[in-house]
Amino acid sequence: MGGTNIVAGVLDDDYKIISKADVKTAAPRPESEICDSMVAAAVKALAKANITTDDIECVGIGVPGAVNKDTGIVEYSANLGFHNWKIVKMMTERLGKPVYIENDANCAAYGEYLAGAAKGARNAVVITLGTGVGGGIIINGEIYSGSNYAGAEMGHMVIVKDGKECACGRKGCWEAYASATGLIELTKEAVQKENPLNSYILKSVNGDIKKITGVTAFSAKKAGDKTGARVVDDYISYLACGLVNTINIFQPDVLCIGGGISREGENLLGPVMKIIEKERYTKHNNKQTKVCIASLGNDAGVVGAAFLKK
Repeated sequence: MGGTNIVAGVLDDDYKIISKADVKTAAPRPESEICDSMVAAAVKALAKANITTDDIECVGIGVPGAVNKDTGIVEYSANLGFHNWKIVKMMTERLGKPVYIENDANCAAYGEYLAGAAKGARNAVVITLGTGVGGGIIINGEIYSGSNYAGAEMGHMVIVKDGKECACGRKGCWEAYASATGLIELTKEAVQKENPLNSYILKSVNGDIKKITGVTAFSAKKAGDKTGARVVDDYISYLACGLVNTINIFQPDVLCIGGGISREGENLLGPVMKIIEKERYTKHNNKQTKVCIASLGNDAGVVGAAFLKK
């Protein structure tokens, strides 16, 4: 479950997605309505696979925020506004199957570890760049979620003291700068400083600043627009700052970058790596963290969630 979409998938024992379906999250709205939408997505996915709930073993759900997998409660989700949401109880009642929950970024990390770019690694970190900045940590093949199930929230480490206000209430969080939302805001701020008549970016969205997305600045840079290039360069510096912090703290075998913005591929990874190679603490070590684009894309969370039962 993401800030924009709810995606459901049916998977087999070999981590293969048989079918998928999605609906809009449309948050904020009551928890019961969100549960109904998740059921609707699941039913659509099952229908595409020509099976019913009788044919599935269990259900796994990835949710943003502090997710207590032992109690089945989403204790807090900053971007979606949930507090103490009894999601397992509500979804078990609706589906009649065992339900397991985990933080969405942890699910993505687990998916990449099981069947993606981090397969074969002992220790891995996956960063997802979406509505927020999610983080998932795998240590010795296990999801690390901390003593209170709120671990791996790397998006809420401060990279700019007294900087932009984040949805969590702090100022200067990495998420406020390196998420897709942060990139959109950086782009809008740059456009508002331009002469509207000469703005390539504004023209590219037909004059409607509300249509700016996470790919707008990258597209403008590719077209040779100087404002787009400045926005992308600023964004990459913020992203790399948090990535270097993450590498310095965890020193994982692999660090994967996922989420919508990761689809920029080498246009994102190339300049990010130049900064990482210059600034990481271990630049003189023989062994370095492998930094790569997550190979499962937006499917990583679906794969990881489906295999939460152990």
